[in-house]
This record gives sequence, structure tokens and C-alpha cells, in this order.
Amino acid sequence: MKQDKAFLGEFGNAVMQIAEEKGLDKSQVIAVVEAALAAAYKKEYGKRGQVIRAKFNEKNGSVQFFLRKEVVDETVRDFSALEESGEKEQVTTTEDDGDKERLPRFNEERDITLEDARKEKEDAQVSDIIEFPLPPHTDFGRVAAQTAKQVVIQRVREAEHNAMFDEYKEREHEVVSGVVQRVEGRTVFIDLGKAIGTLFPSEQIRGEHYTVGMRLKVYIVEVSQDPKGPGITLSRTHPNLVLRLFELEVPEIFAGTVEIKAIAREAGSRTKIAVYTEEEGVDPIGSCVGQRGTRVQAIIDELGGEKMDIIEWDEDPARFITAALSPAKVLDVHLNEEKKEAVAIVPDDHLSLAIGKHGQNVRLAVKLTGWNIDVVGASAQRESDNSSDGAENGDIDDISQAETTENDTKAKNDIIDSDDAIANDEDVARDNDDKSSNEGSEQKKEEVITQ
Repeated sequence: MKQDKAFLGEFGNAVMQIAEEKGLDKSQVIAVVEAALAAAYKKEYGKRGQVIRAKFNEKNGSVQFFLRKEVVDETVRDFSALEESGEKEQVTTTEDDGDKERLPRFNEERDITLEDARKEKEDAQVSDIIEFPLPPHTDFGRVAAQTAKQVVIQRVREAEHNAMFDEYKEREHEVVSGVVQRVEGRTVFIDLGKAIGTLFPSEQIRGEHYTVGMRLKVYIVEVSQDPKGPGITLSRTHPNLVLRLFELEVPEIFAGTVEIKAIAREAGSRTKIAVYTEEEGVDPIGSCVGQRGTRVQAIIDELGGEKMDIIEWDEDPARFITAALSPAKVLDVHLNEEKKEAVAIVPDDHLSLAIGKHGQNVRLAVKLTGWNIDVVGASAQRESDNSSDGAENGDIDDISQAETTENDTKAKNDIIDSDDAIANDEDVARDNDDKSSNEGSEQKKEEVITQ
């Protein structure tokens, strides 16, 4: 018996040593030992269908075995098949008339009736578990020992996976340091210490090369359960990577004195962050930059030289947009709050700077502020304003021209009427002269005739 206890003690110590190397909890180790011993006992001395539990004493190495049975009645088991002796036996199926659900068959190896259970325990109820002590055995054959070994390996692996999953699940959305273990194609596997994370091509910084043994910081995007271990998805392009790096480098951000309000990032090229503080006497931008730029430079180096624009967040959209377009100078900002659109007017020599290479600067400003921004040069805006004024003046000139034309037409009509009046007067005068001359001629003829 002492030899058996010594053997079990050595067995427990071996498993405890393995568990310590794997970083498992002591209770998990004891559960592994008990499961292995119960499997070995059932294989060597038990019967099919039995549920055996082992209780291992880690102090003296002793072990106890119990047969577990569930308390059942007619509502949860089928008792339709009975032997001639009156004992209940296993049946394969129950009568199914289409209305009743099929009940599991009664198995005397794992089930006990409510009547029999109350002989062992007076207050037993249906679904309770009754345990019956089994004869102790520690002498297991080769097959039972092999079964116990497989159970130990499987349970230790499961416990290790669960422990790693729980640990890294708590660290989800955080930055961790790792070493490149191997590179398969474009996929990079990072050794995080207790687990291996995967850095997919879509999560890699463009132009960044990874070599085995290279140490770098990565952002844990997601931790999922996997049969082979926790599936850890990593990222080097996620905007929150910048946020976590600033929390590590800037104590004011970690303490909450300075808050990062927004981040816009194009990984490997440029990042804009908006910072804010309510504490008087604290410079949020200066806190992030650090003395002689040491703090921000450490982050830039970690990200492979990615440029950083740190601006101060402002609740006024116009001032926030002005700061977001830095380093370009902004003269004025016109807002359309209904459509959330803005027109930023910049000097002509700052137009290309405000737009940025391939539109990067204004694109990041749009992501940072949440406003659709249109950048316009000062001269173009002036010409647009002048054209608008010219259009209004043109309308006035058209009205004046119409009035002048009307006046000219009226004057011409007056002149024509005046000329007609003069012509009529001349005709009347001419008629009078003709009349006078005719009268004179007739008078001369009368005088001649009289003579």
C-alpha cells in the first residue's frame, strides 16, 4: 500500500511539474490527475456506461474512487422493458406516437430510481447525483496506464489552451511586444511568449520587412478559441496601435490628464491625432511631443519613420478644421452644418501643402474631423466672388440699357412727331401762299377787263 501511495505521489509530482512549466493552476492540475486515474480505473475494473470519479489526495498520494449515478423517474427515463425477474433493463427505443418526446433509456450502471436513491439519501430528488464508493485499486495494466497517459496529455493541453485564451482575451485591444518566429509567404507569426500570434498581410505596414528574430510591438485585434490554441490576430496598421503607443510613452495620456480625441492614420506614411486637456497649465501638444521631441520620436521609430501631426482638438468646427489642415495656413472656413461640408480658403502658395501629396493631408483631415472639406485657393475664391458680383452688376446694366433704349425710342418718336408737325405747318403756309397768289392774279384780270 505504501508503494502504491509512493507511486501515486510520484505520478502527481510529475504532473505538477508539467503543469508548473505550462503555467497552469494547481486546481487544474489536480483535476487532470483525477481524470486520468478515473479513466484508468474504468478501463481496468469498470463497466461500460459507468461514470467513475476519482478523488486524489495530493498530501499523502492516496486516491478514492466513486461510482456516480443520477436519480431518475418515469418522467426522464424509459422503463418500458423489464426482465422477468422484475429488474429494469436497457431498452433501445420507446414507443413514439408522434405526440410524446423520446426519452433516454434507463441504464442501471449510471441511473438509479428515485425509490432506491431515497434508501441511500432520504431527501434525494430527481436529477441529483448519488455516489457509491468503489474498491480502491492502484495496480493498473498497460492498457489502463496508456489510457491515463492520453487523458493527461489531452487534459494538460486543453488546460494550457484555456489558460492562454483567458490570459490573452484580457489583453485584447492592447499593445504587446513580440519576436518574429517565422515568415510563411506574406504571413508573419509572432512569438508573444506563451502563445503565437498571426500578422496577416492586410495588417502589415506597407514597405515594412520582417525577419526572424526581429522584435516589434503589435496590437491585439482579436482573440478567438481554436482547437490548436487561442487564435490571436495581430495588427501593425490599426489606428489604436498609435493610441496605445502614446499611452506607453506619455504619462499624461496614461493618467488621463491629456485625452486623445481622434486619430486618422495611413499606416507607414502619416498620422494625425487630436489631443485635448481640461487641466490649466498643461500643454497637450507639448506633453505628446516631449522634451526635444523624445516622446514622439520613440513612437515614430517604432512605426518605421511614420510622420506624426499632433494638433489640439477644438469643439468649434471651424477652428478644428483649421488645425487639422496644418501645416498649411487657413485664411477662412465656410461651414454647411446641414450637409456637414466645409470650404477651407488657403493662400495660393499653401494650396498644394493643404491638399498634400496625392490628397493625403486633406484626406486625413476629413477622417480626423468628420467633415467633408473642400480646399480652395484665395485667388480662386476671389474670382468666384467677383464673378458673382459681376453677374449682379450685369443684371443692373441690362435694366439700365433697357431703360436707355426705351428713352431713345421715345425721343426718336418725339423728333419724328415734331418733324411731321413742321412739315404740316410748311404745307399749310405753302397753301396759303398759293391761295394769295391766285387771288392776286384774279384781281389783276378784273382790273384789265375794267379798263
